[in-house]
Amino acid sequence: MSALGEQDRQGAGAGPAPVQRSIATISLSGPLEEKLTAAARAGFDGIEIFEGDLITSRLSPADVRLRAADLGLRILLYQPFRDYEAVPDDLLGRSLRRAECKFELMAALGAPMLLVCSNVSPAALDDDARATDQLHRLAERADGHGLCIAYEALAWGRHVNSFARAWKLVAAADHPRLGICLDSFHILSLGHDPGAIHDIPGEKIFFLQLADAPLLHMDTLAWSRHYRCFPGQGGFDLCGLAAHVLASGYHGPWSLEVFNDVFRQADAKRTAIDGMRSLLTLEESLTSEAGRITSPPAPATGPPGPVTLADLPAPPELPGYAFVEIGVDALIEPAAEHLLRRLGFARTGVHRTKPVQLWQQAGARVLVNRTGTDGDGRPRGDAAVSAIAVESQDPGRSARRAQALLAPPIPRYLGPHEADLTAVAAPDGTSVFFCQTDAQGAAGWLGDFRPAAPDRPGGHLPLTVDHVALSQPFDYFDEAVLFYRSLLGMQPQGNQEVASPYGLVRSRAFRSAGGGVRLVLNVPLLGGGRLPETAAYQHVAFACPDIFAAARAVRSMGIPTLPVPGNYYDDLAARFDLDAALLTQLAELGVLYDRDFRGGEFLHFYTSMLGRRLFFEVVQRSGGYDGYGAPNTPVRMAAQLHQAAMGGLDGG
Repeated sequence: MSALGEQDRQGAGAGPAPVQRSIATISLSGPLEEKLTAAARAGFDGIEIFEGDLITSRLSPADVRLRAADLGLRILLYQPFRDYEAVPDDLLGRSLRRAECKFELMAALGAPMLLVCSNVSPAALDDDARATDQLHRLAERADGHGLCIAYEALAWGRHVNSFARAWKLVAAADHPRLGICLDSFHILSLGHDPGAIHDIPGEKIFFLQLADAPLLHMDTLAWSRHYRCFPGQGGFDLCGLAAHVLASGYHGPWSLEVFNDVFRQADAKRTAIDGMRSLLTLEESLTSEAGRITSPPAPATGPPGPVTLADLPAPPELPGYAFVEIGVDALIEPAAEHLLRRLGFARTGVHRTKPVQLWQQAGARVLVNRTGTDGDGRPRGDAAVSAIAVESQDPGRSARRAQALLAPPIPRYLGPHEADLTAVAAPDGTSVFFCQTDAQGAAGWLGDFRPAAPDRPGGHLPLTVDHVALSQPFDYFDEAVLFYRSLLGMQPQGNQEVASPYGLVRSRAFRSAGGGVRLVLNVPLLGGGRLPETAAYQHVAFACPDIFAAARAVRSMGIPTLPVPGNYYDDLAARFDLDAALLTQLAELGVLYDRDFRGGEFLHFYTSMLGRRLFFEVVQRSGGYDGYGAPNTPVRMAAQLHQAAMGGLDGG
């Protein structure tokens, strides 16, 4: 019989059923009522009730059942039941009495399944026969209540810490009400081969719990309790594991069980949507090569999963950035115009209905949007990246994908004959547009701008947008990583932790399949302190074919570039065998240098700050260099802090 009851079985000849998507209440913040509402609004079919959430709730189990039903949620599992199996006889009676109490509670709650974790108690015995017998006894008791038992191997279980051994015990116990729970964290954190899932009949896998995690070397209990995250936000190969689960014939719930310090403090509604987005993206990675984020080999044998997975619109190719928009207030607007003009940009258009100017330079476009004043009515002299627009080969498909992945749309007022561009809000509030600049007619967004009066730039530097770096609020970093990665179909380029004068900054970079769109997300490794002042910096990087010509042109136009200390160039000479003339040129022009292990080179320099958060970078890549000069980031941040202390933040 099916783990969740006969009603969940597929009838003979029936087509695949949709995946049941679930989330554990421990994954969300707030009281139980708030968690249920958040899960329902995000579109989950069911939930796991964590014991602590029920104990602290003012709702009775029956009330929780009614509340969940009103929200359209099924209660799929109650957990955890700890330290049960392989105990001495004198402890077994106590545990069975405890189980009977939980079975009665589950009947009122309407939960059909109890999760039993492998024993971690010092009292547990390394005795498979004893464990098998006691699991059988528990299943017999559960059968009397019409309930099921899902046995899970904890990575830190005293004697049972692998799903293979857990399955051995379940198979030996041989009871229809007893099955196994597979938890991706417990399997992958210990490096166990998920291919052995093929040895388990799909009908004996009663539950699947999914969590990702950054790849860390630490105690598994601490790793699990503090650093789990949603699929796609860490480093585990969840796609590979899920493929093996599907091949087994499993058709039960896919449930998110995430213990995470940030999630427990974040807004539950946002977290639930983030979780649903992660599940949809994971399902896509199993079904759509074009939309695949990870690419594990498909299982060589086994039937396709008897479930229908998410069918998302595939992400179109992104050839590059259509524009980057910076928001400025009236105080900083003249400095922004001055800086752009000195970088070789010309004001080529003024929006027909909005206070937005179009500045262009070769293949780079920057929109300057006067955003007004702060809440108290006074301009602050600040600037920030307010929007990015990516070129999409199919903007309509990009918009449908964003909608399917629950990206919040941004309502836009359109004047007569203005292009109807889709805009969605990223977690940090940045607007993301999908464009096709060469589109004709109403779809062509450049037609929204009236030609501006002749504007002579200060010089000509052939620039394109190389990448955009956005700071993220501490609580939103993992959410932002998944948002950009999934919506835009971008490929991760690895993680970096770089040192600033006040702490570590965590950085993750992504690029589109063809490399036309690059994005870097930054956040302090720890919240609070002085670091957020510098970690909140944002910048737009422009690529040029000749970094030294660009640096000379910028200096000749009177743009104050970021001063680089001489100690940096002394260290550069020690690390790289550079020509003395090249080192002199780098130092004279304030250009920084990096080289990868393949010999690819990256040269770059920075402008002074525009306002308190924004600056520009000019870069040159050669030899296939695919990074962002991360070793130079501490030098840049220290120089910016020094410049801030000296009052050089006006960008003029």
